[in-house]
Amino acid sequence: MAFGLFRRRRSNGPDAVSALSIPLPSGAGAFGCEVVDPTGQPMGGAEVTVTELGSHRVAARGTTDPYGFFTATLPPGSYSVRMMAEGLSPARETVEIAAGVALPPTRVMLQPAPQQELPPPGTWLFDPPHTAIRFIAKHVGMAHVHGRFTRFDGAIRVAPTMADSQVSVRIDAASISTGNKTRDNHLRSADFLDVERYPYIDFTSKRFVYQGGSKWTLQGTLTMHGTSRSVGLDTTYLGTVNGGYDQELRCAALAKTELHREDFTLNWRSMLARGIAVVGPTVQLELDVQAMYHTHDTPTPPE
Repeated sequence: MAFGLFRRRRSNGPDAVSALSIPLPSGAGAFGCEVVDPTGQPMGGAEVTVTELGSHRVAARGTTDPYGFFTATLPPGSYSVRMMAEGLSPARETVEIAAGVALPPTRVMLQPAPQQELPPPGTWLFDPPHTAIRFIAKHVGMAHVHGRFTRFDGAIRVAPTMADSQVSVRIDAASISTGNKTRDNHLRSADFLDVERYPYIDFTSKRFVYQGGSKWTLQGTLTMHGTSRSVGLDTTYLGTVNGGYDQELRCAALAKTELHREDFTLNWRSMLARGIAVVGPTVQLELDVQAMYHTHDTPTPPE
């Protein structure tokens, strides 16, 4: 296999790892693994699933520790071990567990996932009826507040080299909607977005950074409430398809980031001191985008 093969460490080298020294229940065995990235660095938080081969039952599941290690104590038998991390190809191997035996830790290097075919160069226009700009904020002392912006436009300009591509989005700040008219009016007021002075929220990308597989980081500048800040959007490219109004070519992506409201001079502490019920200091922002390839006869989305 080209990806993710287990490799036992030599027992006589300076980096040798001996058998696991862990207490074993009567009749049980154990194994351990170390997961590293393509550069050999430990992969903390990698997902590990251990499945019994005979019954296909999940016997153990968890994540690696900050040093990339995972251990499990199991009944004797044959098991499939699957390791995966975002942006990397999963690795799988079979281990044999024997009673009273703790296998030496084995090392697996996850390799970059194959890159999806990217959209062709050109301009791609957001299709608002099939695009959503959502946010989630924690209401102080209460449940989460879910909302969205209902009026916006945007474009993706795909360059021959994807890293040189650009994205621009303009959001009508007054279109904020959380399903509560009183709250929405308050969010539009000078206490929050102050839409009369700052009618738009703008994002302009600076570059695309490939993270492996379908994962990218979209770095750019977000301007809101009269303040501009650098932000990074964790983006998953969902591919292209022919479909929609006139079977036009479309692409889709999902982008997420966390915003700190005080970065945009929305001072929640001063509002709390004045007795104003507000959402918390961070907001999760999500863009679920579908865009149409722009040509001279690209259809206009309905209102």
